[in-house]
Amino acid sequence: MRAMVLPRFGGPDLFEAREVERPSPGPGEVLVRVVATAVNPVDAKLRADGRRMALRPPVVLGYDVAGVVEEIGPGVSAFRPGDEVHYTPEIFGNQRGSYAEFNAAPAAIVARKPAGLSFEEACAIPLAGGTAWEAVVRRLALRPGETVLVHGAAGGVGTFAVQFAKAAGARVLATASAPNHGTLRELGADIAIDYRGQDAVEVALADTGGRGVDAAFDIQGDRLVARCLPAVRPFGRVACVLAPQGGLDLLYQKNIALHGVFLTREGARLEEMRPLFERGQARAVIDQVLPLDRVGEAHARLDTGHGRGKVVLRV
Repeated sequence: MRAMVLPRFGGPDLFEAREVERPSPGPGEVLVRVVATAVNPVDAKLRADGRRMALRPPVVLGYDVAGVVEEIGPGVSAFRPGDEVHYTPEIFGNQRGSYAEFNAAPAAIVARKPAGLSFEEACAIPLAGGTAWEAVVRRLALRPGETVLVHGAAGGVGTFAVQFAKAAGARVLATASAPNHGTLRELGADIAIDYRGQDAVEVALADTGGRGVDAAFDIQGDRLVARCLPAVRPFGRVACVLAPQGGLDLLYQKNIALHGVFLTREGARLEEMRPLFERGQARAVIDQVLPLDRVGEAHARLDTGHGRGKVVLRV
């Protein structure tokens, strides 16, 4: 099968198109013909150095799949050949990611593709959408009438977080650069905050009459968790996807609950999310669709740290 192989860790220009052995599904696994995959910030980090996730070159990266079940392994009863599915493959120690024509994965992490969505739309959901769902719905457990502050709202995870929070009935304050504010408002953000020229804490406190938001979600990392704590009310909640840095004294002084979110792979989460996409309450924001052999170009964009939504690769 054809795959884009990373021969050594380093820059985005290293990917090579190669013929590699097609995987076979083991017990409890499905073999999927990949129609579309997507790139995520974690891909760029692992391309630069994937040793912390037990990867070793040559390696095939890629952690979003939308495709068609080709074969099923022993013990699989939930799927059959021809089923249209999507999922996010495991990362740790996985030498065979989704930048390839076929991918084998445990059936337990696979879900049926939402009806009415293209493969390009469906492949943009699992990793970023799953992270946002885990944070907004499961951890922060937003309720109607609450207010949430989303940092880094224009990226892959952030665009889903805004939509899921709005679907939960929350008032959404979202930070991004000014050119992305129109997109955020289209997705349901009540207030778009320009992180380059506005203080998100001041905006949040003004919007809540000084009370503070009920919850905050930090996707960017660095010291944002520490910086946003003054905007969170006592007994509020904060979720983050990267290790928090900076002074965190306000966590205990204000009795704020902090949730670290590291995405586990499970098909059940994708099934929970599916109705929102089928009803049109959420959608994947796709910035660009490229052929698989231009994966290096997609990674170069990831390295800039800017962009709107997801870059999808058509296999």
